[in-house]
Amino acid sequence: MYVYDEHDRQIISERVNQFRRQTERFLAGQLKEEVYLPLRLQNGLYVQRLAPMLRIAVPYGMLNVAQLRKLAHITRHYDKGYCHITTRQNIQLNWPNLEDVPDILAELAEVEMHAIQTSGNCIRNVTSDQFAGVATDEIIDPRPYCEIIRQWSTLHPEFAFLPRKFKIAVSGSEEDRAAIRFHDIGLQIVKNDSGAIGFKVLVGGGLGRTPVIGQVVREFLPEQDLLTYLEAIVRHYNLNGRRDNKYKARIKILVRAMGVEAYAAAIEQEWDKIHDSQALLTDKEINRTKSFFTEPDYESFDEKSCADTLNERAQKDKDFSNWLAHNVGKHRVAGYRTVTLSLKPNGIAPGDITDSQLEAIADLAEEYSFGEVRSTHEQNLVFADVQTAHLRRLWRALTKLGFATANIGTLTDMICCPGGDYCSLANAKSIPVAEAIQNEFDDLDYIYDLGEIELNISGCMNACGHHHIGHIGILGVDKRGEEFYQIQLGGAQGNNANIGKVLGPSFSRESVPNVIRKLLDVYVESRVEGEAFVETYHRVGITPFKERVYAKAN
Repeated sequence: MYVYDEHDRQIISERVNQFRRQTERFLAGQLKEEVYLPLRLQNGLYVQRLAPMLRIAVPYGMLNVAQLRKLAHITRHYDKGYCHITTRQNIQLNWPNLEDVPDILAELAEVEMHAIQTSGNCIRNVTSDQFAGVATDEIIDPRPYCEIIRQWSTLHPEFAFLPRKFKIAVSGSEEDRAAIRFHDIGLQIVKNDSGAIGFKVLVGGGLGRTPVIGQVVREFLPEQDLLTYLEAIVRHYNLNGRRDNKYKARIKILVRAMGVEAYAAAIEQEWDKIHDSQALLTDKEINRTKSFFTEPDYESFDEKSCADTLNERAQKDKDFSNWLAHNVGKHRVAGYRTVTLSLKPNGIAPGDITDSQLEAIADLAEEYSFGEVRSTHEQNLVFADVQTAHLRRLWRALTKLGFATANIGTLTDMICCPGGDYCSLANAKSIPVAEAIQNEFDDLDYIYDLGEIELNISGCMNACGHHHIGHIGILGVDKRGEEFYQIQLGGAQGNNANIGKVLGPSFSRESVPNVIRKLLDVYVESRVEGEAFVETYHRVGITPFKERVYAKAN
């Protein structure tokens, strides 16, 4: 993974000192709130319902053990002993004291972390596939390009105050696991007929109040033109995006207003002015960045022998077998597997992790996965490089820690925003709804029979829980001062991206688990063999689900 050089360290150190002075002046009454607001936002600091919230950047989800242990220390000494993993692969502290935030930033800098541009109207943390570099369907490792974008966008003087926040995601695999179609810019790495590396460029995706699937503006962008083309897009948006209405300020509104063909032509015109600039990537620079992502010291194994031994062990232990089936994935190197640590055990807010658990995970990462961990936009963690022979031992350790719940990709592997328990923007609470659904559906055999289901929960229209693209989406709404929940069906991320359709009138919190039960009953009754929930929904349509849920009792 990327290691800071002296320039990075100097920039981060100066930024910490600068924000320390700004915070001291604000607390002393020398800096007005409206002046301090954009300064704290671009350092990742929000003011939430009950306390400040600090969002820490985790570029493309990569963490090492030193960073994990520092996060454990920070959550223990500056917070309430736990933190939260977000859908943008970042980490949030929900209870820091305002006066402690500069000290937290200083401690983060010691392990090459920061909170710069995790909020504010700027280019946010670049996200990617949690299995980058090890996925069996990978075309090219996207992480070097994520790093190039990170360096280019961090503290970019022209793009510090955009019309609205701006998000970029990069996928390097055949299957999109980075939700690139729902970002302001989505980049899919491709190869042309001659084998040259480039990018398919999508623009104008996003969720929130106006969910939109991004549209292709270029089928093939040569890799050396990456930054100049991104600069043309963001520059055009900076000049032409709306600033009079924050609800219409995202680039998706601009693309829709212009039409994608006219928009693409405008970008090409802007690009013509700068595509031969100093931002043109050279082979030397691309190779320099690729050198940061060195391959671990893999051992040589016979894949068939490893798989046979693993299958033999799995047949003797149902719980281990279930975990292998749901939480363990293929790896491009023979004798290795990926392991997803579920942060969704029953009774725990999805994505929450304690200080002691962070330290335990750091120890296990050192022992089993070359000292590296990845965060995912599904709010879990990943060990990317585990020897097949070590899986059973690792499973036992994870079971003791509560991270071996065999539910990845199932109904209870929910995405869930912090909601009204923390967020001042939320209309309703999310976490109690997630817990109620976990309690209602605690039979793993039933969960496994249902197959793959993505259930996403947001506490407001900002859609931090990605409810629009869940197979089942739940949105908290305010109804005459009371919390209600709207259900959406048929959303999807990935290559077959889709935006869910509202089922009908909203429900009380107490009703939600039973509503989900009725939806699942329709699916079980209607599915054909091998058909997933979202496939059944698109085949039979929304009507049978609506009729079952809203049917009046006789």
